Amino acid sequence: MARLRSSGCSGGSLCLLVLAVACLLQRAQVKKPVRCPATCSCTKESIICVGSPGVPRIIPSDISSLSLVNGTFSEIKDRMFAHLPCLQLLLLNSNSFTIIRDDAFAGLFHLEYLCFDDLDLRGNKFECDCKAKWLFLWLKMTNSTVSDVLCIGPAEYQDKKLNDVTSFDYECTTTENRNQVSTVLCLQHEIYCNFFKCLFLDFVVHQILPYQSVSVDAFNSKNDVYVAIAQPSMENCMVLEWDHIEMNFRSYDNITGQSIVGCKAILIDDQVFVVVAQLFGGSHIYKYDESWTKFVKFQDIEVSRISKPNDIELFQIDSEKFFVIADSSKAGLSTIYKWNNKGFYSYQSLHEWFRDTDAEFVDIDGKSHLILSSRSQVPIILQWNKNSKKFVPHSEIPNMEDVLAVKSFRMQNSLYITLTRFIGDSRVMKWNSKQFVEIQALPSRGAMTLQPFSFKNNHYLALGSDYTFSQIYQWDNEKNLFRIFKEIYVQAPRSFTAVSTDRRDFFFASSFKGNTQIFEHIIVDLSL
Repeated sequence: MARLRSSGCSGGSLCLLVLAVACLLQRAQVKKPVRCPATCSCTKESIICVGSPGVPRIIPSDISSLSLVNGTFSEIKDRMFAHLPCLQLLLLNSNSFTIIRDDAFAGLFHLEYLCFDDLDLRGNKFECDCKAKWLFLWLKMTNSTVSDVLCIGPAEYQDKKLNDVTSFDYECTTTENRNQVSTVLCLQHEIYCNFFKCLFLDFVVHQILPYQSVSVDAFNSKNDVYVAIAQPSMENCMVLEWDHIEMNFRSYDNITGQSIVGCKAILIDDQVFVVVAQLFGGSHIYKYDESWTKFVKFQDIEVSRISKPNDIELFQIDSEKFFVIADSSKAGLSTIYKWNNKGFYSYQSLHEWFRDTDAEFVDIDGKSHLILSSRSQVPIILQWNKNSKKFVPHSEIPNMEDVLAVKSFRMQNSLYITLTRFIGDSRVMKWNSKQFVEIQALPSRGAMTLQPFSFKNNHYLALGSDYTFSQIYQWDNEKNLFRIFKEIYVQAPRSFTAVSTDRRDFFFASSFKGNTQIFEHIIVDLSL
């Protein structure tokens, strides 16, 4: 098999312009309704097929996204996707391809991302030159079968096995080849190049925890990294510790309770507390006891105030430590608790009857604020009053009904927030010194969480959906927008939590109906 390549006319930018116009005209035409194939799930612009015997032929030709998962076909034939000329994203995950024809992806002039895994390439031949260096490195790092793959050229590598190719010509480091790498189709990964280097990025499964969860919280104590995982079905708050020898997360302690929906660690001096929010039996605070080497109950939280906890947020103002519990019941009160050197006591009730789903503490122009999300009103912004030392209503985020959660993050000294919506589009907004303004809408039907996180100056959003694959977006510095980076499969995701340790970066994907997964962020410098 020759290296992957695209084919098309040689008219340069004029050719691409004609093709783009053709796609737009094609989408503008009034077409007869097309029935979605039995093995697929279809929307106006994207189609996901599971267990399909081939590429569906009856789907609209103007779709921009196609996912084929667990397909039963083993060969990608010439021009197999040519009837879908407007494809921008093609995902071929968890298939078992043994043959990929030379012109398999011909005709896909708009394709930006080509991703697949679990690839078996035995019996195929490659041009083992610099243009395929990125592909060889990827094959060596995945579970693809490469031992029987032979090189068809150049002469010094002809008929050698791919595994025996240990180096490439010095020309592989020239600017021309680096730019060529940046425009070639990617396989399950992203490759970013500039004049100095090419970086190969991906998220891969590092560890699978065989239980369901709804939230994960990370904390550091005495130079070790821990995570507290809320497991309502098992009635546990499981505490895991990073094992520096085995290089994985192992069980450390287990706090039992009733329908636990949140575990949040609080570190005060050398003490470690965990707020355990429960739907029944009241919520409690546990403290780590050195003599018992486990967490023991430290105090209760008033049942009269916290009826249906939905989120726990920690914050600090002028060296004083607080946490707030957002209560989503009409009978409950979202309440702020404050540390008084002996314990935590209820400090301020925020408002009644609004069924709050999330609380986010954020510094806006040097002033402390809380943003409350609710199922019954648009998100409201409370501002800290230095005189009364209480939060007071300040403003709201208009036209944003039914927001499940608001999360804040910063990039290049600018403040952003994400707004998660189960129905309709979720939003990314930016503070412009006066208000939050929308910069991007993300399709999010069935979304329960939209979490921003950053690893090594790479900024991401993880969007979890109950109805489709979860999507990881990456910030595009040129377009100043988030674009799709990768799709992952997590059953009923409820939270994504970033954790870094031993110079390695992970994120936990909690699942309400399946296993909790730990993904690792991988960066490989291809220019070395």
